This record gives sequence, C-alpha cells and structure tokens, in this order.
Amino acid sequence: MEMERINENTIRVLIGNDDLDKRGITVLDLLGNHKQIESFFYSILEEVDKDHQFQNNDAVTFQVLPNQNGLELFISKDVDMSDNDMFDAGDSDSDHPEKRDRVSKYIAEHPDNNKPQPVSDKKTNDEFGHQKRTVILEFDQLDDFVSLAKALRLENGTSDLYLYEGKYYLKLELFSNDPVDMVVSDEVAIANEYGKTTAVTEEVLNEYGQQLMENSALELSRYYFK
Repeated sequence: MEMERINENTIRVLIGNDDLDKRGITVLDLLGNHKQIESFFYSILEEVDKDHQFQNNDAVTFQVLPNQNGLELFISKDVDMSDNDMFDAGDSDSDHPEKRDRVSKYIAEHPDNNKPQPVSDKKTNDEFGHQKRTVILEFDQLDDFVSLAKALRLENGTSDLYLYEGKYYLKLELFSNDPVDMVVSDEVAIANEYGKTTAVTEEVLNEYGQQLMENSALELSRYYFK
C-alpha cells in the first residue's frame, strides 16, 4: 500500500490486489456492502493519518476508483458534503436526501412534457461523420451487470458503471463508421438481455450518480469477478 499527500486536505492511497486479499476484501464488497465499505475506509484512514488531522475532522469523504492493479482511494477533509462525487462513509444519500439540490434533481428527473425528452439510447455523429451510439441500462443487482460483462465484449466502445439511488447503471458508448453497423446492433441486443431500459439519463448520472468504473467497466469486471 502506498500513500501520497496531494495537498493539505487530500490523501491518495494506492491499494494493490495483494493488500485487498490480506484484508479479506473484494471489489464486489466495496461496491455493494455499505457497512463493510465504512469499516474498510476508516481502517485505511487510521493507518495513513498518523497525525489524526483527518480522523478528527467531521467532514471526511472518500472516493474509490477501481483499476486492474487494485484501487485508488482519495481521502478528503473540509469539503462540501453535498458533493456527490465523494462517498461519505458516515451517511448515505437515502438517510440525508437534503444533501442534494432537490429542485435541480426534480427538474432533471421530471422534465417538461412539452419538450423533447432525453432518451437512454441515442445516436450522434461527430464532425467526421463517425457515429456514436450511447446506451444507458439499469441493473437491480451488481451480479446482473457482472453476468453481462462476461457475455459482452465491445469491438469499439467504452463502458462506465454508476451507482444511483441504490441501483447500478451502465453507460455504453459504441463507435462506428457505418450508419448501419450490425456489430453495434448486436452489442446493444446482448446488453438488453441483461439490463433494463431506463428513464435515467446520462445527464442525471453525471450530475447525481457515483461513478464506480470509468471507460472500461466491462473489462474491469471480467478481471475482478472471474
């Protein structure tokens, strides 16, 4: 385990897979068990915060970024507790919904019915005419997403995993030079076998969701959940 003091208010901790094994922790535990997350994060904090500057602070937050070598843990103090990119180990959003801007959240989730509605499966084109298809899928359980990860291998695309309101969301961005690409269509068809269509949009996830894995969520899940 390696520790780096980024600034006065932030510590970056690199935790390898060997360290996780020694502690009896898996990435699955960190993504799905709130109590185990809290215990694990504070045990790391006790090890790296020798002068107790963070442990004695009421506004401590944690951000975890899994990768193939383990995970990066960012520990911050004296931050805005309404920042939803950080994980507050002491409280959950369901316990303190006032942490979010309720008006903005309501507008995002209840748009004007007279205006065009954002969709969770949309196609756009870049300046060169290349097509990008963005698909958002919802999963009640992390296991459902893991099953998809084992079945779907993207030919040309990215995958991001989010946690929002107790459910998991996968954002797929699939790229193609062909307006009618059967490979992309097949990839979307496979994804729909495991995930559900949703009214939650990319904008809502970016604003209010917690990003768990970036760009290569499918690949990381196959690596961790063999």
